[in-house]
Amino acid sequence: MKNLKIFGMLMLVLTMVFTATACGATKEETTEATTVATTAQAETQATTEAMAKLEGQVIVDGSGTVYPLMAHIAEEYMTSVQPNVSVQVGRAGSSAGFKKFIPGETDLSDASRKIKDEEVTQLADKGLKMDENVMEIQLAYDGLTIVINKDNTWATEMTKDEIINMFLSGKYKENDVVLWSDIRPEWPAEEITFYGPNENHGTYEFFAETILAKEPMVTTANLQQEYSTLVDLVSKDKNAIAYFGYGYYESNKDKLTAVKVDFGNGPVAPELATIGSDLAYAPFTRLVYTYLNLNYAKEKPQVLDFAKYIVSSEGAKRLASENGFAPLPDSIYKGYQDKLDALK
Repeated sequence: MKNLKIFGMLMLVLTMVFTATACGATKEETTEATTVATTAQAETQATTEAMAKLEGQVIVDGSGTVYPLMAHIAEEYMTSVQPNVSVQVGRAGSSAGFKKFIPGETDLSDASRKIKDEEVTQLADKGLKMDENVMEIQLAYDGLTIVINKDNTWATEMTKDEIINMFLSGKYKENDVVLWSDIRPEWPAEEITFYGPNENHGTYEFFAETILAKEPMVTTANLQQEYSTLVDLVSKDKNAIAYFGYGYYESNKDKLTAVKVDFGNGPVAPELATIGSDLAYAPFTRLVYTYLNLNYAKEKPQVLDFAKYIVSSEGAKRLASENGFAPLPDSIYKGYQDKLDALK
């Protein structure tokens, strides 16, 4: 936008020069107009060179849930803004990502849950203080989604308590071999196969700590590292049930069914219109984050520039909904923009 303004000013003053010359303007007037034009041209060239000069790498790792969104932001950034900057986005999982971020192996660390107190302590041990050396950036809202096989026609709607209880170890059976008929007598007397992401993922921790309130999960749960594996397993197992972020369901609607959850006021389907801290799907809504090493942002211009793009109108705000997330209020992103703009 700044380039366009400068270009417009340059064209205007050039028109003034040509008009003044054609109309017999004085030498002083012509010289003044030429000087303004030269200055505008120099500003345009300097701005263009400044935009084009960034290069190097930005290394991001962490949440598999956040990965599609951050990868999309990185792709847009490298394509449209800084083609000479390489943004590498990994998906090791929230916890695994922090294990790389804390010793300084990455510039940003994506997380589908808030950083833990013990991780903050580990950062402090490395001389990195929250807010001073590390910036927490809220990216969007995600809805924890319970999915079942397309052929499962009986469990398309469940209460919050039914979902929680079926995943709790020992709630129905001591050996955790739970049948659908244990949940509701009219459902099939067939064993439920439980699936979910493994301990590397913030989604696992959110489900285990927030939804299950730190009570033990069924020992029969099959926990996987890759979300694509979970999608495949559930799509091939009529008795399967799994949990993960809404985005992975949205991109696989042809293979899976999302369970509508009754939180007390009737069944609610997870969707962008219901996911939010004060919306109908709020009990299963969570924030997703990225954490920025501010020391690196100060040292490496490309890291700071990419961070600014993440919170710009072209970043998470625009791309969240395209990747299965509900964007945050504009004021949240604006706050981050102001902090990054003030960074020295």
